Formats: sequence, structure tokens, C-alpha cells
Amino acid sequence: MPEHSGYSDRDLQREVTELQSRSATAARLFDIRRIIGGLFVVYGIIVTIAGITESDADIAKAQDININLWTGLGMLALGLFFLAWLWLRPVAPPTPDQDTERPAE
Repeated sequence: MPEHSGYSDRDLQREVTELQSRSATAARLFDIRRIIGGLFVVYGIIVTIAGITESDADIAKAQDININLWTGLGMLALGLFFLAWLWLRPVAPPTPDQDTERPAE
């Protein structure tokens, strides 16, 4: 005699749908473009501020090029590029058909 677990088909389907939703949210949250873009934006802001507050003596040491300012702006631009890429091309959650179709090895 089969053991009754207390779950109906509707409860099981609702739980599977909830887990798929959580999985898709986690995939979007931990997208590598978000992590790289966020880090570059944060470090770009810090280095840009350091470049803006640079003294004339420090700039003279670098052959009159404010290297912190230019590097910070470059990092900021790269970080914003990654975040724009993430926004324009979000990760599509896998469909149930893609999960079941696996190539034969």
C-alpha cells in the first residue's frame, strides 16, 4: 500500500514553480556581469575621487598626467558597460524543455 505524503498534485506543482522562480532569481542575482560591473563602478568611483584630489606634486611625478583620474574614469566606464549589458541582455531562465533535453554521451 503506497504511503500518503499529504501533498496533492496541485501543491507539488506550486512548490516546483516556486523553486524554479527562486532558481531564476538566484541566476540573475549572481550573474558575473553584475559582479564585475559593480566592482568596477565602486573602484572607479574611489580612484576617480583620488585623481580629483591629487596634488600638483603627485601629478608632476607621473609626467603631468593625472593617472588616477584617467584610470578611475576608465574603470567607471567599463563597469557601466557591464551593467548596461546586463540590463539590455538579461539572462533568460531555462524552460522545462531545455532541462529535459540533454545530449547523449
